[in-house]
Amino acid sequence: MPEVLVPPARWPRWVANFAASHGEPELRVDGGALHGTAPDDSWFRAAPPFSRPYAGAPEVDALAVAAVTDSAAPATWGVLLVRKGGFAIARVEAGAVVASKVGQRHVQGRTKAGGQSQQRFARRRANQARVAYEAAADHAFAVLAGATEVVAGGDRGAVDEVLADPRLSAVDVVGPWLAVPDPRRAVLDRAVLDAQALVVMVENAGAAPAQR
Repeated sequence: MPEVLVPPARWPRWVANFAASHGEPELRVDGGALHGTAPDDSWFRAAPPFSRPYAGAPEVDALAVAAVTDSAAPATWGVLLVRKGGFAIARVEAGAVVASKVGQRHVQGRTKAGGQSQQRFARRRANQARVAYEAAADHAFAVLAGATEVVAGGDRGAVDEVLADPRLSAVDVVGPWLAVPDPRRAVLDRAVLDAQALVVMVENAGAAPAQR
């Protein structure tokens, strides 16, 4: 199901564009999100960032306001992006990045070799990945100090490996999940903004049926 991240300031315009294409949606609040169903049966479901439930009025502007109030975001939160060989981490306080780290570790790509050569290569690659995840966990422990909620992205398995470190046991991953390329500084900066966006699932009429 298509999912888009919409900054709260752009949310009214997003809904206006949806209405222009499908007709004015009927709004309701259900399951911690604002739902809109258009006359042509297209629909959207919009929820605040950080996996926060929405229980306000069934109004477009009300959701936008709720997403940026002090109660919507944790006082201290983080971003954790991990892929094989790379990571990017940030801690955010009062809306500003106060600590960050971007790093890379070499992890070999896959090989077409077979037999014992392939086994040796797989072991070497696994060891390189383990060292990379350990390094990412070291930096995450330092950068995320005091942040128990993080928005994560990249490779899910890699993120799980990093968060398996006992020092990060208090960290909870909250939405949205960020699909990012290899973590770099620009990718991290974009991720901090995306982490604060409304999470919108949208279904256009004529597409395959989906659960509302």
